[in-house]
Amino acid sequence: MQSISPFALLLVVAGSYLLGSIPFGYLLVRIFRGEDVRKSGSGNIGATNVSRKSPMLGVLTLLLDALKGAMAVWLTRLFAPSYTIMALAALIAVIGHMFPLWLGFRGGKGVATALGSFAMITPEAVLIAVGIFIMVVLIFRYVSLGSIIAVASFPLLAYETRSYGNMPAALAFMAIGSLLIIAKHSQNVRRLLAGTENRLGEKRA
Repeated sequence: MQSISPFALLLVVAGSYLLGSIPFGYLLVRIFRGEDVRKSGSGNIGATNVSRKSPMLGVLTLLLDALKGAMAVWLTRLFAPSYTIMALAALIAVIGHMFPLWLGFRGGKGVATALGSFAMITPEAVLIAVGIFIMVVLIFRYVSLGSIIAVASFPLLAYETRSYGNMPAALAFMAIGSLLIIAKHSQNVRRLLAGTENRLGEKRA
């Protein structure tokens, strides 16, 4: 890892976590609908569950969750232009989204935040992963399946594109982020295997 003072590293970790932990989905539904999005649908605060309340709020959640991830990496790059440290910032932002202090450490699954943060490091790999996501969703109509397959393929795509500065630690941080996102989809995996996962456009009973 590039030489960085302990104080600067602490700023990267704390700042990235705080940015990632902003629960935009929860806040938007609370402000505009007066409801707690965690008490409906999947109980998740991410864009997919928010869109069940309001498609417009779902899109806004997606954009804001991606933006906070991108901001964490962009701010880090201003004073620590290292792929490894930027990848660490991305990972911490994703962790912040998954485990936000403000919601009792019960957050989202991290897909949009990873999208924004990793796009600042390896845009080529992210673009291909987004293409994979769209293709899977169009064919099978499972957002969760598209997310899982795209995220699982991302570390390999990053490795193949060599767009992360060829820094093994940077690739490792991004791979850890991908594994955490997949782990957060464990309930979706169980529902997919059981055939009870909701398809895109279906209303949850």
